[in-house]
Amino acid sequence: MLSAAAGSVQERDEEQEDEGEEELRDGGVPFYVNRGGFPVDEETWERMWRHVARIHSDGEALGRAIRRATDLPKIPVPSVPTYQPTTPIPQRLEAIQKYIRELQYNHTGTQFFEIKKSRPLTALMDIAKEMTREALPIKCLEAVILGIYLTNSMPGVERFPISFQSQFSGNHFHHIVLGVHSGGRFGALGISRREDLMFKPLELRTLTDLVQDFEGAYRGYWHTLRKVRIGQYVSHDPHSVEQIEWKHSILDLEKLTKEELRKELERHTRDMRLKIGKPAPPSPTKDRRNSIGSPLRGPGSPVRRISRTERRYRG
Repeated sequence: MLSAAAGSVQERDEEQEDEGEEELRDGGVPFYVNRGGFPVDEETWERMWRHVARIHSDGEALGRAIRRATDLPKIPVPSVPTYQPTTPIPQRLEAIQKYIRELQYNHTGTQFFEIKKSRPLTALMDIAKEMTREALPIKCLEAVILGIYLTNSMPGVERFPISFQSQFSGNHFHHIVLGVHSGGRFGALGISRREDLMFKPLELRTLTDLVQDFEGAYRGYWHTLRKVRIGQYVSHDPHSVEQIEWKHSILDLEKLTKEELRKELERHTRDMRLKIGKPAPPSPTKDRRNSIGSPLRGPGSPVRRISRTERRYRG
């Protein structure tokens, strides 16, 4: 029975990590996902405020004060970064990170954009466009999708997902960033409540250096990094029907020596380089793109009732 229970917990953790809907997960604090698109339907809106009242100190009073206020300041909408043709790649990545940071981390307990990792890249890019239009706070997986969208026009920059599983005080936590590689250097884009668990300048010589940089940041928060999952390079074609390969390498840091980890990361780097030379599958026709594109609900779509089983957990 204990073995079965442990297996069930592991499967649930894997499922939650696959969804990528959390950054630092504190055992048992749920959050919801807006599955109805925009504009946000009334049921989702009211559920969000009820959840805020539960998870925030003075949540009910805070919610009432905000909802009844008539003189709330206008929130500035960040501008999507633009560049001159001569702007160096590191400066472009810094501008993208600044934009992601200006959207701010989402503390509401409701993720505004539904991200399903199994969707084709073209559909995820439609969601990224919606993020730039709505300019709402985001969580870590949303930041990865947005980072891919904003770097699609940079053919000299290769992008790949890196997800982390850490442990602290008996609880497991998940986080994901977008690794970047250009000019023989590695870095990362993303968002987090922790300053050193998101952006890494394009300065690190190897993938090993990048992973060790994140591992050191986790140690600073008394977290033990247990697993690292690294995906393949993502296509630059925004209309590609490919799925993102999220877990090309799954590295169990508890079982690998430092030397074995270095060799595995070198192998993964070679695998990513090999993918560059492989032809991508053809993009769909316009009619096909329309049929598999944005999953966002149109004005005439019925409201979908959210069940309890669709709750997720966050840190």
